[in-house]
Amino acid sequence: MKLKYIFFVILLGVFQQQLLLAQTLDDAKAWYLEGRYAEALPIFKAEYQVSPKDAALNQWLGVSLYKTGLLTEAEQYLKFASERKIPEAYISLGELYVKLYRFEEAEKEFDKYQRANRRNSEALERLDLVREYSTKIQRAVNRAEDIQIIDSLVLPKKDFLNAYNLSVTSGSVIPINEFFKDQHLNDKTLFINERKDKIYYSSGEGDVNLFTMEKLLDTFGNEKQLPASINDSGNQAYPFVLSDGLTIYFSSTGHESFGGYDIFVTRYNLSNDSYLTPNQLNMPFNSPFNDYLMAVDEEKGIGWFTSDRYQPADSVCVYTFIPNERISLLESDNENYMTSRAKINSIADTWKEGINYNDLRVIAREKPVEQEATSGDFVFVINDNTTYYSLADFKSSNARSIFSQAMGIEKQYEDAVKELNEKREQYASAGISNNNLRASILELERVSETLYLETERLKIQARNDEIRNNFN
Repeated sequence: MKLKYIFFVILLGVFQQQLLLAQTLDDAKAWYLEGRYAEALPIFKAEYQVSPKDAALNQWLGVSLYKTGLLTEAEQYLKFASERKIPEAYISLGELYVKLYRFEEAEKEFDKYQRANRRNSEALERLDLVREYSTKIQRAVNRAEDIQIIDSLVLPKKDFLNAYNLSVTSGSVIPINEFFKDQHLNDKTLFINERKDKIYYSSGEGDVNLFTMEKLLDTFGNEKQLPASINDSGNQAYPFVLSDGLTIYFSSTGHESFGGYDIFVTRYNLSNDSYLTPNQLNMPFNSPFNDYLMAVDEEKGIGWFTSDRYQPADSVCVYTFIPNERISLLESDNENYMTSRAKINSIADTWKEGINYNDLRVIAREKPVEQEATSGDFVFVINDNTTYYSLADFKSSNARSIFSQAMGIEKQYEDAVKELNEKREQYASAGISNNNLRASILELERVSETLYLETERLKIQARNDEIRNNFN
């Protein structure tokens, strides 16, 4: 009797365990269909230990790994499901191959998916979109830019700003919630210019857009949303403005990005008080993954950008590079070489002869030195350790003369802007079109832009001359 009872208890335990597993797997399938792949993944992994030959389970596990950033690990499970003729595995494996830039293998999987769904118009429409995307990525690989990567550093996503060591002259980038204490966009950043009188940042519910504010006495205000040419559909974030005050890098999930965030650049147009249509940066700056926060330190001659390509969900890679003066595309008939450079398989492959990359890495890692506030005629940063406050601080007479010219032209610029704003107010309040006033405004806009650019050019020239003659 005892033996029968024990046997019954064992059977009941096995049945209950199987029922629990079945319920758990059903939960995982439901999460999978809802796109909650990270939650489903542990259950699929556990079930795989019990049923490694289950083709459908391999498909679910492979997709969950792929969607959570573990592409290399995902491949073996999707290949198994594809070989077992699971139709959904064909397109999933093909999509994975596209993100690995293995386009011929992707097309083979797409062909199998097409044959398996030749009478399913909805599936074929989906395939057309995936193939269109594959073509787009392949074209981008063939237009990869020739850049020199100095270094790469894998960090937890929450700590990625630790790799950005910007000079004081380049402004600063901080977590947005350090500035706005009630800001919910904890993973986003805020840019502060060198003078600390202007900020750029993300804000919004749903779609996130870029905004700017200026310092008014002791507080920031006059919030303005950047124009629609920048704030496309999707999210805009991670702004960085060059020292010219006109060129802005930002990241967007819109603007027909390759996938996730891509890096874009645009320039403020003084003549119409707006920004030019943003340009998407080439590969390897961008990829089918999230690429963001392009920052260029003109004083150091160093740039940084961040990507989560081929990284687990909680990590990113920050790349340090030498900015090109002008865009230079790679030229090669070797598809494997072009793919390798677009993916940044090896930073050493990007190096050129005669350049000491160790020295550049040291420069890139130098921390900025904050300057103490000092009264004077102006504030002019020479380098991380030196700031001038009067013409008497200059050691080079030539640099002093150039900077004096810059100050004179800057005064003309300020006067022109003041007059321009007055005429704009007159034009707006007139209520009728005034061709003479309109022509005057257009001329002042042209003059203002010319004076601004000349002021910035002379300041850069003065700084370079002072450094060349006194800091080498």
